[in-house]
Amino acid sequence: MQDDDDRSEMMYLKIHKVNREVMVAVCDCELLGKTFDEGMLSLSVEAAFFGEEEATAPEVAEALSGATIANMVGERAVACAIETSCVEGENVLRIGGVPTAQMVRM
Repeated sequence: MQDDDDRSEMMYLKIHKVNREVMVAVCDCELLGKTFDEGMLSLSVEAAFFGEEEATAPEVAEALSGATIANMVGERAVACAIETSCVEGENVLRIGGVPTAQMVRM
């Protein structure tokens, strides 16, 4: 079992495969089960979509490298997407102060 310091670096990762598409969903662990609102925008971080499998930054980076679509929520998840060039920092949206980004490869 991991202690809180180790877990604070972890993210939840779920890979959804539909036909030829590979959708990667990543969120910071502490955000799972929460909802964030800002104006007319609402973001629910649900286990059904983001999963409950913990992953490290290298594991997330590997998953993102094979993704055709990706959704990231949280400081660590979005930072990983930026570091792997999946998204650019200026394209990150904040909802209720929480960073979120989406990526599509064509």
